Amino acid sequence: MAEQFDCLMREHIDFIGRQAVFFVGTAGGEGRINVSPKGLDTLRVLGPSRVVWLNLTGSGNETAAHVLENRRMTLMFCSFDKQPLILRLYGEAEMVYPDDAAAFARHAALFAHQPGARQFFELAVDLVQTSCGYGVPRLEAAAERKTLAKWAANKGGEGIRRYWLDKNQVSIDGNPTGIGA
Repeated sequence: MAEQFDCLMREHIDFIGRQAVFFVGTAGGEGRINVSPKGLDTLRVLGPSRVVWLNLTGSGNETAAHVLENRRMTLMFCSFDKQPLILRLYGEAEMVYPDDAAAFARHAALFAHQPGARQFFELAVDLVQTSCGYGVPRLEAAAERKTLAKWAANKGGEGIRRYWLDKNQVSIDGNPTGIGA
């Protein structure tokens, strides 16, 4: 059965810390809804009602375009191990780009260096919901992929910035993402 909470409890935070992957859901006012899987060491719980996650450079930047238009965001964590559970965090997000050097540095200090760091999303959590997850299969996370870090390191800082300008300026619906603006 689903349960709702006003904020993250200790058991929720511990559960989040054990997950190898989470999913981000966003939508603008119109157009496509985006759901993105996220992995690696890219999420921190800042408090019972705040989380921050590091968004690495990728082929699209849909989340950024949606947050510029509509700050609503949902993060979903699924247990794939023996004990089933789904945990969702609902709230509103703010973006921090490298242009905001002080805020970007503050968030970056929470993480080990990740080549290709594109922006941070800080989520103000207004609802936490758990549900059973009985229909989610049991899977084992074998290892983190190193491909994205190698790709970003090979591009270098200037190559990543050029990639943002070439590939991450607009969403698939043609909406601005705010990167490099």
